[in-house]
Amino acid sequence: MAEREHVRVAVIGSGFGGLGAAVRLRREGVTDFVVLERADSVGGTWRDNSYPGCACDVPSHLYSFSFAPNPDWPRTFSGQEHIRAYLEHVTDVFRLRPHIRFNSEVKMMTWDGEKLRWEIETSSGRLSADIVVSATGPLSDPKIPEVPGLDSFPGKVFHSARWDHDYDLRGKRVAMVGTGASAIQIVPAIQPQVGRLTLFQRTPPWVMPRVDRAITGAERALHRALPFTTQARRGLLWGLRELQVQAFTKHPGELGFIEKLAKQNMARAIKDPALRAKLTPDYRIGCKRILLSSEYYPAIARPNVDVVASGLSEIRGSTVVAADGSEAEVDAIVFGTGFHVTDMPIADRVVGADGKTLAEAWKGGMEALRGASAAGFPNWMTIIGPNTGLGNSSMILMIESQLNYMADFVRQLDVLGGRAALDARPGAVAAWNTRVQERMKRTVWNTGGCTSWYLDASGRNTTIWPGTTSEFRRATRRVDLAEYELLRAPVKSRTEVDA
Repeated sequence: MAEREHVRVAVIGSGFGGLGAAVRLRREGVTDFVVLERADSVGGTWRDNSYPGCACDVPSHLYSFSFAPNPDWPRTFSGQEHIRAYLEHVTDVFRLRPHIRFNSEVKMMTWDGEKLRWEIETSSGRLSADIVVSATGPLSDPKIPEVPGLDSFPGKVFHSARWDHDYDLRGKRVAMVGTGASAIQIVPAIQPQVGRLTLFQRTPPWVMPRVDRAITGAERALHRALPFTTQARRGLLWGLRELQVQAFTKHPGELGFIEKLAKQNMARAIKDPALRAKLTPDYRIGCKRILLSSEYYPAIARPNVDVVASGLSEIRGSTVVAADGSEAEVDAIVFGTGFHVTDMPIADRVVGADGKTLAEAWKGGMEALRGASAAGFPNWMTIIGPNTGLGNSSMILMIESQLNYMADFVRQLDVLGGRAALDARPGAVAAWNTRVQERMKRTVWNTGGCTSWYLDASGRNTTIWPGTTSEFRRATRRVDLAEYELLRAPVKSRTEVDA
């Protein structure tokens, strides 16, 4: 029987987290690694989400790696196609393709306590690894609600993250379910094409104008000629967002001024008082992610759009029925209902040292030491783990901080030498999580009066980081070995060796 392939590090996923991990490993001198990707190309959520109007709500120069600046962003807020092209560019510039295994979905990862390594089963074969870096991301597995009658709907049904580009929406009667970040981009993009658009709004979002523009050729030429200008632009964008954090985390009352601006933004486009009342949130701005769009409200005001201030509750043939009893005949249903964030499917596929899955370990809520290491899962790290999300800035900043932690984790194992593994101590994980949750109590995400995808089934915020990105970077600069238990491979007796 052929010997199973073994690598030093296995990275799961090739979005920003996975590609960033690959680049950082190479920069650390680690070349014995693979990137396992279930699709046939890189890009993660920016590959999967190709719906009409898809774009980022973080400025381009901040939504990119610090080690791979892009002087040629075409717009201040990039579209999906630009971000995906950027990730392809990073893959090529840093020569990552030889490390990537496409069409290799991870089916199961099991910790072998005897050999101190992870046994990994994928759709393309099996391998083992000393260390696993899980970078599947929280926005990778779409969530579609269980709606009675959905299976018998005769029309077209798809999620925003699995857009069917072969289906022609022109003239169709379309139900858009959800009013989150994807929906407010989809609505203005498809409204001019469809015959009728029925928007099911369970909770109205706060929407601020999206001040987007084309970046001029002169600006791009300046950034190419003088790279420090790109860094300065990025630094300014970062600094402004760092200054906003206090309002979100300690003084939510200060966000009242922003609410007034959001209401003014709505009033400019929505003249009907009844419609304006439907669209006005009853919770503090920032409790859910503040959305950016200058086209959403004007699209909603068009005569071929109906806003149903209620969730979708039932489907009878071609008729969609809202919780308030209102009905509409539709040809297609588009779900903009988010992702499995606090119940990530990958957690069912990770089996730790005690034989439990990560999903079982996180049954009471996700928690990981410094957002990276879960107790009972040695040499396993996650990128964009529990309580590492942001409500007002760029996730790339958090990803790079976690890459610092990953790099030091690998260094520490090299220094320890031999067959070794590090397992986060339950007490250290609990202490870290207690501090995070204590800080969370004052934040707008916990006190703002809304129910958001930041909260898990028990109402605990296991998603957002309650501080600045610079605080998180300091917290993840080094691995503290006192927070880990050192595991060594069992020493074989002379009898076992002779045998």
